[in-house]
Amino acid sequence: MSINSKFLNRISDISKIDFDNNLNGYSSPFMSYEFLSSLEESGSVGVSNGWQPFHFSSYENDKLNGFMPLYLKNNSQGEFVFDHQWSYALSRANRSYYPKLLSAIPFTPCETKKIITSNNNEDYCLESTKQLMEEKNIETWHILFPSQDTGEKLISNDFIKRSGYRFVWNNKKYKVFEDYLNIFTSKQRKNIKTERRKIKNAGITFITKDYDSITEEDWDDFYLFYKNTYAERMQAPYLNRQFFKHINKNKKALKPVLFFAVYENRKIAGSLCFQGEDTLYGRHWGAFENIDNLHFECCYYQGIDYCIKNNIKYFDPGVQGEHKIRRGFEPQSCDSYHYVLQEDFRDAIKNFCYEESKSVESYLRACQEYTPIKKEYRI
Repeated sequence: MSINSKFLNRISDISKIDFDNNLNGYSSPFMSYEFLSSLEESGSVGVSNGWQPFHFSSYENDKLNGFMPLYLKNNSQGEFVFDHQWSYALSRANRSYYPKLLSAIPFTPCETKKIITSNNNEDYCLESTKQLMEEKNIETWHILFPSQDTGEKLISNDFIKRSGYRFVWNNKKYKVFEDYLNIFTSKQRKNIKTERRKIKNAGITFITKDYDSITEEDWDDFYLFYKNTYAERMQAPYLNRQFFKHINKNKKALKPVLFFAVYENRKIAGSLCFQGEDTLYGRHWGAFENIDNLHFECCYYQGIDYCIKNNIKYFDPGVQGEHKIRRGFEPQSCDSYHYVLQEDFRDAIKNFCYEESKSVESYLRACQEYTPIKKEYRI
């Protein structure tokens, strides 16, 4: 039996047929060939913006049996795990933090399996990548938001766990939106009804576009909203219009869902989700009008209503955002894992993560107390 590995500068070095036929074990659309190739083919990911693809692939008797998205990063943008202090610390020691290795889905802070194999053998991937670090003298390797079973494997392979959190909505077998409201205290039920009523009284309605009804015109509209969100912060958007063309081409596999806010027959805002095996993932949003409660309705209540109607178990709108608690999203741990090549820096990072974890644990306990959900309905 012959096993070997390759590090690839583009995912297209693997055929889609081989990827789909030989790999399994991922349930989110973001680990799919279609999503990763859309990022690369559109130019949203590449050397020019600090995301150089360097994907791990393994082969048994020349047959693909393992894959991990991997990037050589020369910055820390678009990751949602902030390591700038680590970079400064290493530079003060006259050592280079960049390039670093990153296993993640670009611009997508969603928990999903990050190493997929046909034989459940993740160790070969880990050892091969560690060897690469030694050969190229790369100081750090970061795996962001892996599945929990992968996290346990990483700890046993000398990765350092960095604690984080996210807020997830759990469908408790609701039949209608009113069932969801009944989990709250009376005060919060009233608050949510008031938020929704203000949007309705303003004359704003909503259109839901499933993947099979989304058109290129819809993507044109959404991209203008998305781009405007970044323009208001005087930033360039991470994703370009070409990326959404690729998403549209692969919409049957990726299952995007668009929610549009409409005022006087004109779209004024939109949010984009993707549907996984049992989860709706909220990813991007934008608007032309700054209207109270529009963000909550477009990004949360429309998605919740969609999950109830389509019997989707979870709604993951992305990391951070305490305001989600008041709308029924419950705090959960969402961790990243870090392998540090040199012992001196490894000890420093381990101490940093340990101290930080105590703050995260305290914060999560506070969130549980802050929630307006009745105790009998909490996770």
